Amino acid sequence: MIPQEKRIIRSTPGPEGQGCRLDAWLAARFTYRSRSEWQQAVRRGEIVLNGERTRPARILHGDETVDFIVPDIPEPPVRTDFRILADEPQYLAVEKPGNLPVHPSGRFFNHTLLMLLRPEFGELFPVNRLDRETSGIILFARTPAAAGKLSAALAAGSVTKKYIAYVYGIFPSEPFRAAGWLFADPVSSIRKKRHFSYDKPLSDPAESSDTEFRLLSVKNGISEIECRLHTGRLHQIRATLFSLGFPVVGDKLYGPDDTIFSRFSDGKMTDADKKLLVIERQALHAFELKMTDPFDGKEKTFSSPVPEELKVLGSD
Repeated sequence: MIPQEKRIIRSTPGPEGQGCRLDAWLAARFTYRSRSEWQQAVRRGEIVLNGERTRPARILHGDETVDFIVPDIPEPPVRTDFRILADEPQYLAVEKPGNLPVHPSGRFFNHTLLMLLRPEFGELFPVNRLDRETSGIILFARTPAAAGKLSAALAAGSVTKKYIAYVYGIFPSEPFRAAGWLFADPVSSIRKKRHFSYDKPLSDPAESSDTEFRLLSVKNGISEIECRLHTGRLHQIRATLFSLGFPVVGDKLYGPDDTIFSRFSDGKMTDADKKLLVIERQALHAFELKMTDPFDGKEKTFSSPVPEELKVLGSD
């Protein structure tokens, strides 16, 4: 059973809201609703001022707290079979299944790993990043101070992260390192899609990116590869492999056809799309994380086996 908590967006009027009517400030601050719609929301009790119900005409002070209690909306189903790998005083290491978001975003709030962990562990702070469809190991700090130490360890290179990916095509047999740049894909209509290049672009802002790749096996035109991260950029493995000509199996954004992503977002994927993707989620798994624990100085290794839904893609 997934626990249900209210989704609350908290704001402070600040100097610009001083002396404004509540309904006028809401309409100016959150433009996706009209002033009359915000008046109705206040009357329904969706807007709470300083913890109490109020009136649309209430005049605001800059240091007050305005809470928007988001109405309950149906959330897509997710997997909940996560596993605790380590329960330390300062952090948790957790094995996340595919198709489970880490933190609230978009349509997902209660159906997220953070909210599933909250009843037992309270507030947690994600240290590394895993996409919703990516499975594997993720670290959560128990306090902001612990998050700072663990993030510093990541930045200093004292944390090693390895992934297994399954890609379309016959991958090079010799290990190699792709050190270059990630930036907005210049030919895609999807804004969040990124492109990897060994050369830094002259105009677009770019982030350095560094990944080692090693072929493990090939089966039916699909290659199983090991990926070791030396930087931790958004979509690093997926964007790099796509740009090198080896899209990740099952990837709707960085797969063989990124128009699938738009149809997936609209709930209009076709049977042909599903056949091309091979599996329901991107075939990427964070299987190992090694680090020098910044709290006790010991070497720690956390491991997660490749999930069954990905094993079928690998060697016999």
